Amino acid sequence: AFATPSPALFSFNNPYGSCPTCTGFGAVLRYDPALIVPNGARSLAEGAVDPWDKPRYETRRQKLADLARREKVSLDEPWMTLPGEFQRAVLHGTRGFQGVLPFLESLEEKRYKQYIRVFLRQYQSAQECPACGGSKLREEALRVRVAGRSIAEVALLPVRQLQEWVEQLAAQGEADAEGRVLTATERQIAVSILKELVSRVSFLCDVGLAYLTLERQMRTLSGGEAQRIALANALGSNLVDTLYVLDEPTIGLHASDNQRLLRLLLRLRDAGNTVLVVEHDPDAMRVADHLVELGPGSGERGGSIVFEGNLQEMLRSGTLTGRYLSGEERIELPARRRDVHGPRLRITGAKEHNLRSVDVEIPLRALTVVTGVSGSGKSTLVHDVLYRALERELSGGDTSAKRHLGETVGAFDLLSGAGRVKEVVLVDQSPIGRSPRSNPVTYIKAYDEVRRIFAALAESRKRGYTAGFFSFNVAGGRCEGCKGEGQVKVEMVFMADVYVPCEHCGGRRFRPDVLEVTYRGKSIADVLELTVDEAIRFFLHEDRLGEALWHLQQVGLGYLRLGQPAPTLSGGEAQRIKIARELALGARRSGNKLYILDEPTTGLHLDDIKKLLHVLGDLVNAGHTVLLIEHNLDVIKIADWIIDLGPGAGPDGGEVVVMGPPEVVAQHPESLTGSYLARLLHRDAVGV
Repeated sequence: AFATPSPALFSFNNPYGSCPTCTGFGAVLRYDPALIVPNGARSLAEGAVDPWDKPRYETRRQKLADLARREKVSLDEPWMTLPGEFQRAVLHGTRGFQGVLPFLESLEEKRYKQYIRVFLRQYQSAQECPACGGSKLREEALRVRVAGRSIAEVALLPVRQLQEWVEQLAAQGEADAEGRVLTATERQIAVSILKELVSRVSFLCDVGLAYLTLERQMRTLSGGEAQRIALANALGSNLVDTLYVLDEPTIGLHASDNQRLLRLLLRLRDAGNTVLVVEHDPDAMRVADHLVELGPGSGERGGSIVFEGNLQEMLRSGTLTGRYLSGEERIELPARRRDVHGPRLRITGAKEHNLRSVDVEIPLRALTVVTGVSGSGKSTLVHDVLYRALERELSGGDTSAKRHLGETVGAFDLLSGAGRVKEVVLVDQSPIGRSPRSNPVTYIKAYDEVRRIFAALAESRKRGYTAGFFSFNVAGGRCEGCKGEGQVKVEMVFMADVYVPCEHCGGRRFRPDVLEVTYRGKSIADVLELTVDEAIRFFLHEDRLGEALWHLQQVGLGYLRLGQPAPTLSGGEAQRIKIARELALGARRSGNKLYILDEPTTGLHLDDIKKLLHVLGDLVNAGHTVLLIEHNLDVIKIADWIIDLGPGAGPDGGEVVVMGPPEVVAQHPESLTGSYLARLLHRDAVGV
């Protein structure tokens, strides 16, 4: 008998509705030959069969070599050139030889050991559940249809098409033979549900997310997309007298999406709510009813209210933000753009997600910006296709992509010009470290100089202290109570772990006798409490240390403390520290690198953006190539070359609208980016 349907039946988060095979994930883990042999260019001798390349499996490697000799197969030929029959024997086994797949399956009974689970997971990929076909729901739920569609089929519709389908359901009229319109009775039953559904789907369209599908996983969304979904949820709640607080909602938004978002914020205000926004975007400031500026600087030099009032008052205030809004300060156009007619990096036939056989060219030794609306395929092109392609080309076929965790390696037809690039560096916003022992000064290798300075002091030599005694990463001078972290982790089991100051060193990381050694009156712990700006003045005569710290200052991080724990840094700060590290480690002296940055202006004031662009310009002038994904028009306008993707998002994107210098893009009639860029270039030209 078919049970009476209930909402729980259609929820994959509920055991009553989820597929019993995949428990509502829509996918099951299976051993993947592509992960077992991740690099087909490797030979058996070079460790092509990755699981058996681990030190503990020497016996397995020997048996594999015996099989190869028995089958008269070379151990030195690339895996991809070996006979298919032999490859199948290695993977699936043959008489007298246990294949890799049966070997991995035999370890399943030892999954209670953590290291076995971690080992096996490396070779499993998520594959569509054979029972539910990826729908995540049990068979009974999929048998229920509304207007001829199951809930799984509806979830696959882009929001725009979903809106049309729901409006068609709610439409007045007689039900047709295909059941595309509800009967009068059904419509009466569903009237309140349809009203709410139409409203919420409309809000998703209003915030520019009409290209998303309902089955899209949250972890695959950009930060801007996730924030706009939260905003659509707020709009759908119809609350009044509510305080909404948004932290930089324009991050990751194209100028056109930005305008749409600001209109929605005004709708929230007009509905009787208070909207508080933390923002650097000039357009957002211009529509605000009330502005509050903090400063005058950052870090220790900030924290004060330097202005409060309306836009017209701010334009006359003379504050840093006011000067940029009034046009008194601005990011100037370059006097002349770099030559883009030299060598180029070309990728042909890029195909991944919504990219449709895209061909792009990137001039070397120039600043290139990839633009387009959110969801047009920018990150897919740059990260999943171009970066992965260059990574494999320059490393002999290896990739850092965690494919077992769903990271993709995009497909393409041809890559040319890679021989002119010595290294590709992805400067992303991932943390510089997970431990409190990791901090800015260690990451840029400047702490080695600090330790050398302390070790060279007369008191250190008298006591026999080497540079290692001033390291909190190795035993010697560090506090062993906290292992040099200055704090101790208290595991809270079912809650987030708590860190408390070390009771032995009081959070100062070192033994008391080591802290007795001082340089100009400061111990090593005191030095770690200095900001970058303070440290540059303090170590005024230490040229090598000063140069390394200067790079942090140049990317707008002079307010950071030298010993600030890595977990406390934002993604934007981590990204700029990585840029400083590249500069500090000699990027200026060795050209031919390709630097890839995804929205490096995130969270930056216009004045900090100006500093960052100067640093990126230095990289290009040193012979490197810089490739940015960016929405900020002040960055786009100073580019040497622009690749504009679109014309829309999702299925409406994935094509190159126009490639060329900013002036060419600004004149292209079909480029949405170009239309906004043209206005900015005109304002800069007339000095407004």
